[in-house]
Parts: sequence; structure tokens; C-alpha cells
Amino acid sequence: MKMLAIDTSTHVLGIALADEQKILGEYTTNIRKNHSIRLMPAVESLMKESGTAPGDLEAIAVTTGPGSYTGVRIGVTTAKSMAWALNIPLYPVSTLQMFAQNGLGFPGLVSPLIDARRNQVYTAAFSGETTKNIVERQADDQIILLSEWLGMLDQRQENVLFVGEDTDTRRPLIQEQLGSRAVFADWAEQTPRPAEIIRVARTIGEPREAHAVVPEYAQLAEAEKNWQKAQSGRSE
Repeated sequence: MKMLAIDTSTHVLGIALADEQKILGEYTTNIRKNHSIRLMPAVESLMKESGTAPGDLEAIAVTTGPGSYTGVRIGVTTAKSMAWALNIPLYPVSTLQMFAQNGLGFPGLVSPLIDARRNQVYTAAFSGETTKNIVERQADDQIILLSEWLGMLDQRQENVLFVGEDTDTRRPLIQEQLGSRAVFADWAEQTPRPAEIIRVARTIGEPREAHAVVPEYAQLAEAEKNWQKAQSGRSE
């Protein structure tokens, strides 16, 4: 199966193209530039370089969040449009699962962290040691105060590998609460690989029609919260 993967859920832009078990190409940038302008040119370039025509694609996989609201929307909308136009299945993949793949083989829990502002993080827990080629989920994707999440992890009494660039600024608090059981991924392992989206999609993914895939924000956008609050006030 020839599959294209797309990730724009953080400021990292990643795309990958694979045919069966072979990675034909992978493109990742870790710079703060507009995904909406750069995504399709990157896709077109990768497909051209690999000699892949749009009609050759048999499936698309995309990260659906949680993460940046705008970033998630860009990736999901682009993937849905392509899948619909080509009449091929679309595989939704958790952004946190993609990040956690960098901890595959770790003897303990893997906890990816994405900043959610106001001392909160998007996170989940996965088992790094597994007989499969993907980390196994131990806790659902969620938004939570970091201090509360660390307290929950502390109760597990396991070593925890923290993955993601947003761990650096939180290292003092993490070490304070977990001590020597807190492990931090090497700098080269903090950035997710889009090829892992394809691995996850092929291993545990469920193909869906394009219209059935939606962003997974884990919380309402600030504008939507304010709108609902205003509407509630009017009804009182």
C-alpha cells in the first residue's frame, strides 16, 4: 500500500511517503513558519522526487491532534481534501502517539508533552516495552495541569521517558516531583518523525472515509469558549 503521511499539529511540519515496508521519502522542518503556505508545495515536491503520481496513492494518514488548533485544522483539512478527491481511505493518528513512538523500547512509561498553556499540557501515557512495533497506550490523550499529571505518574512508581520539545522548560518541575525516575529523550529524539504515522496507521489504524475524520482538540478553542460563555449570558 502506497501511503502518504501528513503532520502539521505543532510547529513541526512533517510528511512521509511509503510503499509497503519501504520509506520512499520523508520531509521534516522544525521552524516556525506558516504550514498553510508550505504544506502542499512540500507534498508535491516529495511525490515528484519519488516518481509518485496522485493516482498512485492508496491511502493517506494524518495526525488529528491534540496540538495547535490552526495546525491541526490545516493538516486534517488538506488530508481530507486529498483523500476525498482521490477516493482513498484516510487514517487518523493521534499526535501524541506519533510523538511517543520515539520512546519505542524504553523500559517504562513514555509520556509525550505538548504545551497547552496556563500550566497545562496535552499528554498521554504509553508502554515503551512491547512485542509490537508501536508503543502501547496506557492512558488516553488529555489536557491536564502538569503538576496533576506528574502526581498521577508518581503513583505508578515507574521510570517515565518524557518526549517532546516542550519538556525542556518543564524539566525542573518534572525532576522535583519524579526525581531519578524522570528520564528525558535525547535532543534528536524530541522531534517526531512523520514515518511513524504510517507505522501506527498500518499497525493499529482504522481506515475511514474522508468526511468521518475530524480534529481531536481535547478542549474547546478559546474563541469558542468565549462565544459559548456569551451565549449563556444572553439566555439568563
